[in-house]
Amino acid sequence: MDRMTALLVFRTVVSLGSFTAAAKQLRLSPAAVSKNIGELEAHLRARLLNRTTRRLSLTEAGTHYYERISRVLDDLDEADGSVGELQQRPTGHLRVSAPITLTLLTISQSVPRFLERHPGISLDLRLDDRRVDLIRDGYDCALRGSDKLEDSRLVARKLMVLKHVLCASPAYFRRFGTPENPADLLQHTCVQFTLSDHSAVWAFRKHGETVSIPVDARYKVSSSLAVRDALLAGFGLSLIPELYVRRQLAEGALVPVLADWQGDETAIYAVYPSRHFLPAKIKVFLNFLVAELGEGEPEASPATAFAALPA
Repeated sequence: MDRMTALLVFRTVVSLGSFTAAAKQLRLSPAAVSKNIGELEAHLRARLLNRTTRRLSLTEAGTHYYERISRVLDDLDEADGSVGELQQRPTGHLRVSAPITLTLLTISQSVPRFLERHPGISLDLRLDDRRVDLIRDGYDCALRGSDKLEDSRLVARKLMVLKHVLCASPAYFRRFGTPENPADLLQHTCVQFTLSDHSAVWAFRKHGETVSIPVDARYKVSSSLAVRDALLAGFGLSLIPELYVRRQLAEGALVPVLADWQGDETAIYAVYPSRHFLPAKIKVFLNFLVAELGEGEPEASPATAFAALPA
């Protein structure tokens, strides 16, 4: 016996007062309706309906059972409807993990506008440069910059590329000189962002040549803003996303070097658990990210998306 089918048949028979009408509504044969009722009564070991060729009535057990299962089935219908609403309309609670500096410099000021546009969504935006486990920790989406695939269950949508610039303050270069090639960095004081995939080795490319410089800095820190502060203080130089120091470069507070060499790049992805049955709240948030960060590409599996990044 398919118990759910039997319950639906029983409720429909009672509400319509007829096996024939129930069979027509459920697109079953009258024999199938009768069989479901019989199997349900056998399962319960109780007669639910008194039926003759002309009349149909509930027994005392049938009345009690009908009232109880009707509430359950109504709750199921309501639950189905609420899920459908979540899929079709951008509503519900949205949990997102994102890097601190990137968020503050790109989308933070636009988030209130996103929420005003979608009043049915509540947003829990967790800023943390460390990676979270989306599935284990219950996140709907995360912003990540990486060239390493750590979870093949996830889907990644490319949003933008962060180009890096090697820079320091004018005071630092006056004191210690300006490097003329990547190998000169071995003689300089470097500031190291420890959460980068390229933290231990900085790669520079020019005319097909790649030079990799090992980095073991005296100052290692897990915040890009702290790296920027150290550069502004004249402590050392670092390879840092150009976006994070754009204003300081324009004002001359920081000066780029080795401009003829291409430094590391970091692609930024929106990562989420699955492309199947994607709730509307995630769809509109992804569209928001694409619009704000401006370099969106079609979604891809991480195996494709992340593998395209330079090692």
